[in-house]
Order: sequence, then C-alpha cells, then structure tokens
Amino acid sequence: MDSPFVYDQYVTGKNFIGRRSDCTILGNLIGQGEHVCVYEPPRTGKTSLIQQTLVGMRFSGKAFTIGQFSVLNIRTVQEFMLRLGSTVIQMVASTPSEYGEVVSRYLGGTHFVFDAQAFAERDELLSLGWEMDAEDVTALLLMPFRIAADRSCRLILIIDEFQNVTFTEDGDRILRPMDATMREARENGLRNFSYILCGSMVNAMKGIFETGLLFHRQVERVRLSPVDEREIADHVIKGFLSSGKVIDKDLLTGACKLFRNHFWYINHFAAICDSMSKGYIMEPVLVDALAHLVSVHEPRFRSMMNDLTTHQVNLLRATVDGVTRFSASEVIRKYKLNSSANVKRVKDALMKKEILVFDAEDRPTVIDPLFEYWVRKFYFEVKE
Repeated sequence: MDSPFVYDQYVTGKNFIGRRSDCTILGNLIGQGEHVCVYEPPRTGKTSLIQQTLVGMRFSGKAFTIGQFSVLNIRTVQEFMLRLGSTVIQMVASTPSEYGEVVSRYLGGTHFVFDAQAFAERDELLSLGWEMDAEDVTALLLMPFRIAADRSCRLILIIDEFQNVTFTEDGDRILRPMDATMREARENGLRNFSYILCGSMVNAMKGIFETGLLFHRQVERVRLSPVDEREIADHVIKGFLSSGKVIDKDLLTGACKLFRNHFWYINHFAAICDSMSKGYIMEPVLVDALAHLVSVHEPRFRSMMNDLTTHQVNLLRATVDGVTRFSASEVIRKYKLNSSANVKRVKDALMKKEILVFDAEDRPTVIDPLFEYWVRKFYFEVKE
C-alpha cells in the first residue's frame, strides 16, 4: 500500500503541495530559453519543484529532452566535462554509430573522442585522446547549444549538487567557460538549450551566483516559496483519514511550526505517527514520534557539533539565544568570542559548514530546523 506521506523520493501530482506559482515561474523561464539555478537546503523540495514543472510543461504540449547528472561524486575538472559531455550525447543519440557521429561533428578537432573499445568495455561515451585544454572545454560547453540549434529541438540539462564544482582542483576552469559560453550563445541567438543548476549547499551556491562576478544576468535564481501551514496541515490530515485516523489540527500546526514547514521532516514525522497509532492520534504519539525522528538524525547532529571549534559552538549558542548583532561588545564578552574580527571568521566558518545562513540584513538562521531543535534542547539544554 502506498503511503500518503512520501519522504524517500521527490513528489509530483497529488503529493505536490503548494508552490504552484514557483512552477509557473520556472516553466516560463525554461520556456524562454533562460538558464536557472535553484539552491535551497537539502530535502526542501528542489527536485519536486523541477519535476512538477516539467510534468506541467509536457501536459501543456511543450516538447523537450531532459538530461541530468550529479556532481556529488565528481572531484576533477576532467570528470565533470566527460560527465557533462556524455549526458548531452545520450540526450540526442542512442547507438554507438550515433555517438561517434555526434562527437565527430561537434567535437571534431578537440581531444575528445568516441572510443568504440572504451564504450564496449567500460560504457564510456566520451574519452580523451590527450590532455584536455581550454579550447576543448569551450567546444564541449558549446556543444548542447549547437545541437539544439541544428536540430531545432529544446534541450534541458539538470545538474545536481552543482556547488561541488568548487571541490575540484580548479573550479574556475568550469565556471568561467560556462559563463562565457552562455554569453556567446545568447549573443548568437542560441536559446534552445537551458541549464537547471541545483545545489543543496546554500552558502556555497551563493558564493557562485551572488557574491562572485560570474553568471551576472545569465542565470536566474528560482526561490522556493514557503508552503502555507494550513495547506500542509490539510494534506497531512487527509493522509491520516485515508487510513482511518484522526489528528487534532492544533497539534499538527504545532509540529509544522517546530519543523518550520519543512515538508520532508513533516512527512517523515507523519509516517512515524501513522505507524504508531490507531484511530485518534493523541499528543503522546506525537511526542514519541518526534523522539524517534530525532534519534534517526542524532548521529549526524553529533558529528556536526564535534566538527565545530569552541568559538563556533559559542556563536551557534548566541544564534539559538536570538542574538543578531554578534560584534556588539557585550555579546563578545558574554559568549567568549574574543573580538569582532574573530566573529567574522567564525561566521564565515559556520556558513562554509552550511550550519548558518545570513539574510540581507545579516540576521542568522540555523539552516536545518530539526538540528536547531536538537541543539537547543539536547546540546545546549535550553529550558523552555
């Protein structure tokens, strides 16, 4: 039996809650040939938004071909380029002869080749006959634009965990040519190919697309809108009703506030409640379910805290206490932060570790709501 509380995969259709306007925005941008970046914390609905948008675009009669790969396990520029090139080739070709034809036509004169033996032995669609140079990179990054133009088709390439390009030996060897080829393609009117660049490390993605000098006016950010608390509550209540169970809406609203409407946590929490109850779901069930959910994630939270220095722990405690002006002299004294210069270093470190994010007014937020709950209640033992 399918569970009404899906948290182990992305969702579309009846399980996709809210964010209809986000789908419209994303669909319009892609339809106009724009490049898009979507970066939000892990498990907040990026993939669901993209997939729901693509479903809607297909339903409205738009034709396109999708390619997708992840940078999660890529650590070199060469690996990235070969993965990108292979994915694009698979979008438009399906046999060895077609693979060879695409490589010959669009990557002729470069060091990229289609090696039939490498394909037969290791499934490699794209290989390097010599060390890759800057001209090779440019030719490969232009390839999807040229293919889409030549074939009068729309191609969309989704790259997951895009911030991991900065983990390669030289991320600029990827980022700068990508920016340059986007500009060149736009100047030449090549708008049938679009990137959707996704990332779950918010601060790292901000470093690429906001604080850096690249991709200005080349990539549009699509933000995830907050999902209305009432809409989440109604969805969960209907899910319980489908299995003959009832929950008090006020209790459910309290859970939504604790999780800051983080729908993945809420679905996991609801699934635990569903497995622990019969009939009317009382408050003790919710308390037990929360304890179960925390126990699942506690090893990860402990590891996160063990990775922090004392100053980083102190600044996190200040954040949990509601402090926003960390450089104030009384705050520095109270939380033993040493100096305003040290505060900046500590803030930068907590951002790099994706624990805190700061808004335009430099106000901090703990990125993970369940981690914030755990660190407040169990690590700092703050009394409510």
